[in-house]
Amino acid sequence: MALFSHLAPHAHPLSHVQNIDSTPQLRHCQPNTMKEDPKMNKVYGSATDALDGLLTDGMLIAAGGFGLCGIPELLIDAIVDSGVKELTVASNNAGVDSFGLGKLLDTRQIRKMMSSYVGENAEFMRQYLSGELELEFNPQGTLAERMRSGGHGIPAFYTKTGVGTVIADGKEHKDFPTGPNGQPETYIMEEGIFADIAIVKAWKADETGNAVFRKTARNFNPPAAMCGKVCIMEVEEIVPTGSLDPDKIHLPGIYVHRLIQGDHEKRIEQRTTRPAA
Repeated sequence: MALFSHLAPHAHPLSHVQNIDSTPQLRHCQPNTMKEDPKMNKVYGSATDALDGLLTDGMLIAAGGFGLCGIPELLIDAIVDSGVKELTVASNNAGVDSFGLGKLLDTRQIRKMMSSYVGENAEFMRQYLSGELELEFNPQGTLAERMRSGGHGIPAFYTKTGVGTVIADGKEHKDFPTGPNGQPETYIMEEGIFADIAIVKAWKADETGNAVFRKTARNFNPPAAMCGKVCIMEVEEIVPTGSLDPDKIHLPGIYVHRLIQGDHEKRIEQRTTRPAA
């Protein structure tokens, strides 16, 4: 806290920034603090087992994936089966009709989506336009950075993205001398996302949770995993600890608390083929 030694004792580091309500808005703004014995077994037998004791009505869930690429299919199905409701879900989009997060829309278990894209899911669009579903739109990069910031314990940051649009409505504006010759440019403040749990999907992981993602299936999975107080990861293969090349690990196991292996449908969202020769 030496950086903030000029502040009064016990003052919040951001208390000098206007319009931050440090009690209700930032009540989840804590780094991932779940403590686990390094010898504890993170591997669970099923998605239902891995979610046991974690789900509550009204919770905030960060979900990895982009469209249907790299989505935590098994964990989503287990959440559907649990019957938990009034959920807020932070995810790039909501899958497609009746698959991925679309299943939770079908069952009306989601109250609010924090997303950057509504397309490809007619039910998502219908619920939003009819007022049944609350939607917090985020520019795609802003959403990824909000998750990453939460995972690094950063409660808020400034960005130029969205300035002058409805995205900026109600948010703090601040000028910084970042333009040509130090001219002021306007930024808006965005808050980090600190989710109650994160559900993500990787290609393979070792028994401590060190994970490797498969090409574009990495997408939102690493930042989503980081911002969850508890991260549950599903993978296609669990390998012995020490068998992964450390230089090729995309997500360190310190972010992962529970781990399952399973079979995945990996449905293709838009299949494009050429005519047979």
